[in-house]
Amino acid sequence: MSETPTPRPEWAIDLEKVLAKKFPGKKFPKWLINWLKKFIHQDLINSIVTRGYEGVDFCIDGVRCLDLHLEVEGVENVVLPEGAKMTFASNHPLGGADGVANVSVIAEHFDRDIKLLVNDFLMALPGLAPISAPVNKTGGQARNLPAMIKEFYESDSTLMIFPAGLCSRRIKGKIQDLPWTKNFIKMSRATNRWVIPMHFIGRNSNRFYTIANLCKFFGIKFNLAMLFLPDELNRSRHKSYKIIFGKPIPPETFDNSKTDTEWAAWVREKVYEL
Repeated sequence: MSETPTPRPEWAIDLEKVLAKKFPGKKFPKWLINWLKKFIHQDLINSIVTRGYEGVDFCIDGVRCLDLHLEVEGVENVVLPEGAKMTFASNHPLGGADGVANVSVIAEHFDRDIKLLVNDFLMALPGLAPISAPVNKTGGQARNLPAMIKEFYESDSTLMIFPAGLCSRRIKGKIQDLPWTKNFIKMSRATNRWVIPMHFIGRNSNRFYTIANLCKFFGIKFNLAMLFLPDELNRSRHKSYKIIFGKPIPPETFDNSKTDTEWAAWVREKVYEL
């Protein structure tokens, strides 16, 4: 952890300004703005982001501010040839706290030079943005996204990814990730990266999964559940979670005996077996 940085009050999130920018000319009632600020826990988020930490230190400080208690197993499994490049592939049960927790643990046990592919919710945090690329970004930056991801994989940095993209849902009565996308298989093979399975044991509230499933049932394309992630971040405070590392998978494993989609499903299965 680096020395205490200079506080950055300009990094504070102001929901009223965000809405004004997104919906120019539209007036929202003051009571609604105030309710939304409380609902997304704007004060909690700003108390963390304005401390001024960036990158890995932001994640370490985030774990401390949220008072997350992390139990780590399987560090001894991660044995690699010298100079091997690593991609930690994790399930994504929480959608916020699991991101900062995973980076914090990887930095403590393996490498502080970390880059991560995250969802838009985490990309909105200024302290995390310098080491991140969004996996589901829409709008102006989308055209540059493939090149940015390619650069991340080709670098010597350690990567931490959530191949599901979105956080876990309740599927057939079980809290689990959506099917993993295949891109990390293709890119790990192309850039000679070892994949380390990483299982984060935790869950969001029943309310979150109910909302997500209702959206699916009614065919609502907008990811309404994502709006509840700040509240899930608040609910994660003071809780205990377990992180388990599996044995590294060499890039040559991903041969033509399976499609990349099948290999992605195979790695996903390895994670849930931990």
